[in-house]
Amino acid sequence: MRGRGVNAGRKPAIDTIVQWIRGRTARIYIASMHGDTIPMSTEDRLANLGIRLPDAPHPFGAYVPAIQTGNLIFLSGMLATVGHTPTMTGVLGKELDFGAGKNAAYAAALNVLALTRQQLGSLNRVTQFVRLGVFVAATAEFTEHAKVADGASDVLRAVFGEKKIPTRVVIGVASLPLGSPVELEVVLEVK
Repeated sequence: MRGRGVNAGRKPAIDTIVQWIRGRTARIYIASMHGDTIPMSTEDRLANLGIRLPDAPHPFGAYVPAIQTGNLIFLSGMLATVGHTPTMTGVLGKELDFGAGKNAAYAAALNVLALTRQQLGSLNRVTQFVRLGVFVAATAEFTEHAKVADGASDVLRAVFGEKKIPTRVVIGVASLPLGSPVELEVVLEVK
């Protein structure tokens, strides 16, 4: 029951990034000249992780990808896509297994970062991830929604650090746009 969606028979382009992030720790620090540790900026941490973000996704319909009100930014649903092409399609517990779902969550989280950077000019302007909503297309028998959602949380933790990870809600659904197995909804606080 491995991912039999769009990229059946070949690894999604995102797999290299996914494996790299999984191998990194949540906190990445650099040593100052005095032997102290100082936190890296978010953009420096992203570069240190070797993550190259995809182009920010464009709307698939009649909506805007992000709206800022005051110091909050609300992102429209982020799918596991590159451009308008899904990195994989399917339902967890049917066509896809847990690992494929977690990879889809990683891919969607990279789109969150790409769109956030496009909106703000720099990820360094993010002061806090407030809320992460994770929608998982799954069968009624599938029960590992939270572990799939950890794929997105792992990306945010690796790039922004432990103190900026958000509250989270995970919801199982019958289907998602373009057949994506995961969709993310995000609210951020910015400076």
